[in-house]
Order: sequence, then C-alpha cells, then structure tokens
Amino acid sequence: MARLNLLEETRFEKVPVTVYENAHIASLRVAARITNLIKRKQDRGEKAVLGLATGATPVQVYEELVRRHKEEGLSFSNVITFNLDEYYPMDPSSRQSYVTFMNENLFDHIDIKRENIHIPDGTLPKEEIAAYCIAYENMIEALGGLDLQILGIGRTGHIGFNEPGSAPNSGTRLVTLDDLTRRDASRDFGGKENVPTKAITMGIGTIFKAREIILMAWNRKKASIIKKAVEGEISGEVPATYLQLSENTEFVLDEDAAAELTRFNTPWLVKDCTWNDDLIKKAVIWLSNEVNKPILKLTDEDYNNHGMAQLATEKGPAYNINIHVFNQLQHTITGWPGGKPNADDSQRPERAEPAQKRSLIFSPHPDDDVISMGGTFLRLVDQGHDVHVAYQTSGNTAVWDTDVLRYVEFAIDFNKSIGEDSSKLEQIYDEMREFIKTKQPNQIDLPEIRDVKGFIRKTEAIAGARYAGLSDKKIHFMALPFYETGKTVKNPPTDRDVELTMDLLQEIKPHQVFAAGDFADPHGTHLVCFNIVVEAMNRLRETEDWAQDTWLWMYRGAWHEFETHEIQMAVPLSPQEVQRKRNAIFQHQSQKDRPVFPGDDEREFWQRAEDRNRETARAYHKLGLANYEAMEAFVKWKF
Repeated sequence: MARLNLLEETRFEKVPVTVYENAHIASLRVAARITNLIKRKQDRGEKAVLGLATGATPVQVYEELVRRHKEEGLSFSNVITFNLDEYYPMDPSSRQSYVTFMNENLFDHIDIKRENIHIPDGTLPKEEIAAYCIAYENMIEALGGLDLQILGIGRTGHIGFNEPGSAPNSGTRLVTLDDLTRRDASRDFGGKENVPTKAITMGIGTIFKAREIILMAWNRKKASIIKKAVEGEISGEVPATYLQLSENTEFVLDEDAAAELTRFNTPWLVKDCTWNDDLIKKAVIWLSNEVNKPILKLTDEDYNNHGMAQLATEKGPAYNINIHVFNQLQHTITGWPGGKPNADDSQRPERAEPAQKRSLIFSPHPDDDVISMGGTFLRLVDQGHDVHVAYQTSGNTAVWDTDVLRYVEFAIDFNKSIGEDSSKLEQIYDEMREFIKTKQPNQIDLPEIRDVKGFIRKTEAIAGARYAGLSDKKIHFMALPFYETGKTVKNPPTDRDVELTMDLLQEIKPHQVFAAGDFADPHGTHLVCFNIVVEAMNRLRETEDWAQDTWLWMYRGAWHEFETHEIQMAVPLSPQEVQRKRNAIFQHQSQKDRPVFPGDDEREFWQRAEDRNRETARAYHKLGLANYEAMEAFVKWKF
C-alpha cells in the first residue's frame, strides 16, 4: 500500500527523485554512494571512473570525500576522473578556471594520481579543439565508460554546458554559452563582460552512457527549472529533460529545490492531505488563481473539478472555507506596521502595545532597507516609532571603479579650493589610476579604493535614512568582518559577526526587528546576514527577558517576493508613499542606472521594487480584496 501511495504521489515525475531535508544531508548521501563505488572497485582490483561537476552544487560532496580520505582512510588511488566542462578560452591557473576549482575543492586534498585527472583544456588553439574532443571521448570509452556521473543543473536547464538546443546524442565539443548562464557566472568574473562566451563540454550523449547518473540541485533558485526537468515534456529547450529517457538517472534534491514539484507545491492534486490553516489558505489561493475568480465566488464545483473535493467534503461547504481564507488574508493587511495604538490587536499582524516601539531594521547592503521596505520604513517613522537602521556590510564591491576616480578628483579639487595641500591625495589618485588600468576580473582592490567605495555606499545610506526621517545617531554601520575581504567571495561568518550583532541589539533592545529574508540574493549575503541575526537573537533570548518579546519580521529584496499564501503582514502604500520610497532609493546614486551586480534582471532596483510591490497589491485585489496602489510584504520568523 505504501508503494502504491508513493507511486500516486509522484505520478507527475518522469524520473526518480529523492528529496532530503537540506543540501548538507543530501551531499553526505551522495558522497557515501561515491565512497561505496570506489571501495567496491578497489575490492575487485578495478578502476573507478567518475564524471565530476563544478559549481556551488557539489562543493559539500567534495568536502565530505576529503573528510573521508583524511579521517577514514578512503583512498582515491584507483580513481580516474573526467570533468564535465571548462570555459574557453581559460588559463588553468586563473581563479575562475575549473582546474583551480577542482584542485582547491578536491584534488589537492586526496591521494589521486595526477595522471588520472582529466579536465577539458581551455588553452588549445581553436583548430585543435575538435580533435581534442574526440580524444576525450575515446579516453572515456577505452576505460569502459563512466561508472558514475554527477551533475548540477543551470537555470537554462543545461547539464554540463549543454545549453538549450543541444542534441540528445551530442558528444564532447565547443559550445556557445547562453546569456543567462553568463549572467549567473558574472559574480565570479567581476562582471558579465568578462565571462567567456564559449566552453568545452561533454555532450548529452556522453553523459547518457554513464552507468549511473546523479543530478543534484539545492535551493529555491533551482525549483522552477527542476519542475520542468522532472515533470515537463522532453525538449531541447530544457536539455535536462533528456535524462527522463535514462534508466540510470536519479535527481537528488533538497526541500527548497523540490518545492515546485506537484507533490510538494500542490499536494492535493496527487494525494489526500491533512488540512491545516496554512495548507487550506495555499490551496484556496491557488484555486482562485487557477479558475480566475475572487475567493468569495469559488463554488463546490470549482473545488471538485480541481482536485480539492476532499477539502470541500471535510471542511466545507465551499463558501465557509472561502470566508475563512478571505478573513485570514484581510487580517494580514495593516497600515500600522508598528501596531495600531488603543486598538483590538487580536486580528492584527503586530501588537498594539507598546504604542511607540523601538524598531531595528537590519539592511545587509546599504540600500536593502529602502529598496525592500522603504514604504514601511517611512510609515514607522511617520507614526512616531523609535526607528533605527543597521547596515550590516559596506557593500564596497558594488561600486564602479570610475566612480572612485570621480570622487577622488572631487576631493582633490575641493582641497585646492580651500587652500589645502592635496599632493598626498594626488599621489594616491595616480596609484589608483595605474592599478585600475591593469586590474583583472575579481582582483582585490587597493585598500584606498576599497575605502572610497565603502565611503560612497556609506554616504548614500546616510542620505537615504535621513530622507526617511532618521537622525544620524540612529544610523548604524556594522562592517561585519565576514564581508570585509575585498573579494566578491566572502569569508564564512564567525562568532565575531554574531557578537557585534548582539551588542547592537542589546544597546537598542528593539520590540521589533526587520531583516532581509530574501535568500535569492545571487551573492548569498542576505542569507549570511539573516543567519547572523537569528543566531544573535537566539543567544540573547537565553538570558535577556526583553529579547523574549522581540518579534522578527522578514522582508524580501530586489530578487524575489513571498508567495501570497506566505504573507503575514501586508503594508499598503499610497501613490504618494510609492513616490517617497522611490526618492529614498534614488539617494543611492552609485546603484542607479546600471549597478555593478544587477543579477539577471535588467530593470533598475527602484523599478524592480515598484513592480514587485504593485504585483503584490494586484495579487490581493485579484483574490477579491481592496485595490491598493502597492504593498510591501513581511513574514514573521518563528524562533
């Protein structure tokens, strides 16, 4: 019976899928399977032939393999590896090369023989590549093929660098990279313009011949493409769908990457559900959008015709369910994000007391506060709350070099205008210009350049916070140590980051904290900063009574919004407040027009914010609620 239930639950899935709680657990399982393969081969005196992938996805797998080698004696002396791909052209000593990646994450830490490592050569003359690719294929075949191929998946659906349009029988070859793939790689190269346009990759046909294939994917950014790869029709537009034809493939996912699969996203379509308020709200909102009707107009027939007969039977009739969900949504809407004084707060998102709260807004970068919750920021100040803002990092990697020179030129001219000696400044300026002339992608800036970039972001943040109505003493710059490396790839956070956050919280003792819960930030800074805040709060809650009464609200930034069913506080904005929010964002001049790290969205940050806020308001209105100009959304963190 259990097997029949599982088959019914996964009936939309066209390839075997295993889902683990998180990427760490999943990575340990994959590493264990690789270990077992290596040992089985060792016991038989055979070579283990592995196809390896690069990128963020397999890093924890490699970490666990290195641990097993160092602590458990796992030997790689019988292992032969073939990497999927390499950028072209690419110097193997470059920071961005997959040779460097593999050495740093795996090969330099195990006992594999160097002659057994094969990575596509990004230094070849173009006319030699075709012959080289044939030789690469022949080496794999001469060894009897790949025993195991591990894969990641790109947001285009590519496996290896087999971009949309790749043939299912393709072999190792030179390919042109999709623009989205290059945008996703831009952070590693210091800008998309520095990302190679081509790569050498194993073909889909080559991958297909492996005796076992494991495709791994972590986090919500991959959820959409995973759904297409697992449940969609086989198509050259999503090369990973070709894996549906393989009998030896398994997708290994964390819960976030699996979130859009039918059995997780709309489970009522594949099984009987245990209905709680959260699932009912999600299902009814889905049904409303599916049939394009306001919630209060949904009928029993709508429920029955769209896989929700069980809900209508157990909790119905439909109208009662509709009223319940409608009221839940209505109660999330508030013009009082700090709580409405002297009001019944039993159905409101935030407490009425104390009437004037201490509110602390944590902003990972110097502009996330106004981009993500600028309207709410302004509303809190206007309503008389004691508002503080804390900028967790300097954001000093996200300023153009040309801006640095312009500001230093201004400083030199200003010094001269007031009769000050500017010779030292002019010397530093000359050194800056010389450095910038020969600067390589992602090269660490001179300390003076980093300082100026940080000063630019700092003064813009002050201007934005002042525009929102804050005095300077309520504007805090934390400069968390994990970020201040000068590199786009940051250090892991430490206790020092948490301690600095605890110190600020202890100083302010806020009643409410706002923190960026937008983990789709392509640089990962939001997630790191959020985890630091949560850890600081957890430690304080163990010893401080005031911390027990502090609520933490998550907002989202320029990258991704909460789903409507997730929202617990929706703050409506008038047209005038939308304009004021835009003006606050405009104080961040270095991020206007074209920011250094725009992600895969060509719109400016203020445009993204306005479009997202208007879309949230439209989503509420479509469900039958009031028609507001815009809305900012928040979710309360459960400690």
